[in-house]
Amino acid sequence: MSSKLLQPTDFASTDTVSLARELVGKHLVCSYPKNKRIAQVITETEAYDGPEDLACHASKGRTARTEVMFGPPGHWYVYLVYGMHEMLNLVTGPVDYPAAILIRATSEISGPGRLSKRLGIDRRFNGRPAAPTTELHLEDRGTSFADHEIEATPRIGIDYAGPDWSQRPYRFVAKKAAIERVAADANR
Repeated sequence: MSSKLLQPTDFASTDTVSLARELVGKHLVCSYPKNKRIAQVITETEAYDGPEDLACHASKGRTARTEVMFGPPGHWYVYLVYGMHEMLNLVTGPVDYPAAILIRATSEISGPGRLSKRLGIDRRFNGRPAAPTTELHLEDRGTSFADHEIEATPRIGIDYAGPDWSQRPYRFVAKKAAIERVAADANR
């Protein structure tokens, strides 16, 4: 199986919504604890697109919590929500354009809180580059979903952002049949 390591510079675009769609089908690779390697296909993402997006943490301005979002692309933004769930996000855009993509699910784990918990992802990754040296990175292994296999929907749990922002189709979900097809192909 051939794979291409995705570099932090691969996410240096202000088109975070398109990057969120493109991330579906890529592999999230965890290489910790030592000598253990887990790679799962990303099947659901959400885009949070800059300071004007009222659902984006950066819409409140630059803070200690959001500082990583203003930094270089291809770094992890991990934060705690509801005092119990770590959320894994990939920073996009050039420096000073605060945007990120929430990784909501993989082929084996549904829900961003469950994903982080099962993979042992916590705030120690916050601000680190998505690179093998930090034990959490992304790879393109050639898995792809056709446009008709991915549904674009409104994001989840952001009603506070108002209808203009909460109803935008910034969430990308691989359909169940497509996920099953990819799993079957991987087992051949």
